Amino acid sequence: MSRGANQKFKFTYLMKIMLEKTDEEHTLTMPQIMQELEKYGVTAERKSIYADFQDMRDKFGIEIYKEQKGRETFYNVISRDFELAEVKLLVDAIQSSKFITQSKSRDLIKKIKGFVSEYQGKSLQRQVFMDDRVKSMNESVFYNVDEVYTAINENKKIRFKYYKWDLNKKLVPRHEDAWFEVSPWALTWVDENYYMVAYDAWDGKMKSYRVDKMKHISAMEEQREGKEIFKDYDMAKLSKSTFGMYGGPKKIVKIQFENSLCGVFLDRFGKDISFRPVDENHSEFRVEVNVSPQFFGWIFGLGTGVKVVSPDEVVEELKAYGKKFLENME
Repeated sequence: MSRGANQKFKFTYLMKIMLEKTDEEHTLTMPQIMQELEKYGVTAERKSIYADFQDMRDKFGIEIYKEQKGRETFYNVISRDFELAEVKLLVDAIQSSKFITQSKSRDLIKKIKGFVSEYQGKSLQRQVFMDDRVKSMNESVFYNVDEVYTAINENKKIRFKYYKWDLNKKLVPRHEDAWFEVSPWALTWVDENYYMVAYDAWDGKMKSYRVDKMKHISAMEEQREGKEIFKDYDMAKLSKSTFGMYGGPKKIVKIQFENSLCGVFLDRFGKDISFRPVDENHSEFRVEVNVSPQFFGWIFGLGTGVKVVSPDEVVEELKAYGKKFLENME
């Protein structure tokens, strides 16, 4: 684009420069501002820049602060729609959200960095890589949420295929690859996972479905059913106490389980764990956990198809915890 063509975008470029290059700790002098404009092929006089600063404040609420230091005058943006602390909160929320994949997290954080200056954005980069929580392994979950919300807003039923994890860490279809047809009524975030609450006309009741295990979602022409039943549905039913691995010493434990339960461990620990067959119906794996009452409670909740087999001290501690629990029941 020629210099003359760029000139008509002077105000836009100036606003971009001030938002990206300045903040509470970084300023620009008028010669520096003119130099930045030159990079876009734009020339400007001081008087016109002052007028643009006034328009930024009056029309867009962007306040340009002016400070005299000796013989030089410095300019910077002092207020934004989002403060740096607020943007950091958004970044933390995205990073800790299990239902958002790692690649989608990076994309969202890159966009959010546009809310702050380039210098402040660099302070967010550390947070992008510091988090090693287990993230969703289904990239489509981000778009599944949008599909479900659209169906709810349009009062439509949806159809989809529902999947589960197998020992090869692959999502395989449930119920012989059959289509599920339900009436979606709500989405809720429980234990770091997104769930869809929907009415199943076949069973005549509300059910919950993990959104990251849904595929090939599409809206149907039929309108939703189950409105009266949803009114009486207790959303808190999904808010169950789950083990969070808080506190306690870190130890590598070996867990044996019935093969049908493999998805539970992939959901909790991610695909980096390695399963080893024990016999035709059982497998085992090793994982580092914080050995704590929460961990023991989680193991108990999985039923008799799961057991901790090593190390010996953890096995004995688990037995003692179970014994004490039974004694308390008496």
